[in-house]
Amino acid sequence: MKSVCVYCGSRSGKRPAYNLAAEKRGQMLAKRDWRLVYGAGDVGLMGTVARSTQLAGGKTFGVIPEHLVRWEVGKSDLDSYIVTETMHERKKVMFMNADAVLMLPGGGGSLDEFFEALTWRQLGLHQKHIVLLDVEGYWQPLIALIDHFIGEGFADASLKDYISVATTVEEAEAILETAFA
Repeated sequence: MKSVCVYCGSRSGKRPAYNLAAEKRGQMLAKRDWRLVYGAGDVGLMGTVARSTQLAGGKTFGVIPEHLVRWEVGKSDLDSYIVTETMHERKKVMFMNADAVLMLPGGGGSLDEFFEALTWRQLGLHQKHIVLLDVEGYWQPLIALIDHFIGEGFADASLKDYISVATTVEEAEAILETAFA
């Protein structure tokens, strides 16, 4: 079974499209028999993608640090539920248990996870596919920032080769399907 690590917000955001994308994402994972790996929260987009995956009959693997169990309302009814000591350990366990990364809208924590995965890829530590789900243009400022890094000489143009951008869940599904082939 292939596993997709989903980075996303512990909040739902302002636009209904974000929540809808999380719901569709969970349904798509279950339909493809791809396991969800995520931060084990039962709040925000994290909770939405997990509940959607479960309702569609999919497998779930959640990882949460001890100090966030109450804050993010740890979703302990998952197929696999791991409580770590630290955020660093959480990120490592999530990443190591996934075959690809998909990023939905989120905040600072999602960016932290994304940049760590991207940096590891840039350094040759993995070959996993990284997909940004750019719901209603949410990630356009991030894409512009990456272009800025490259334009100012702080990254090689090949950095963008490590990221695929999808504007719909269906596009993300097609990208992952190709990556898993």
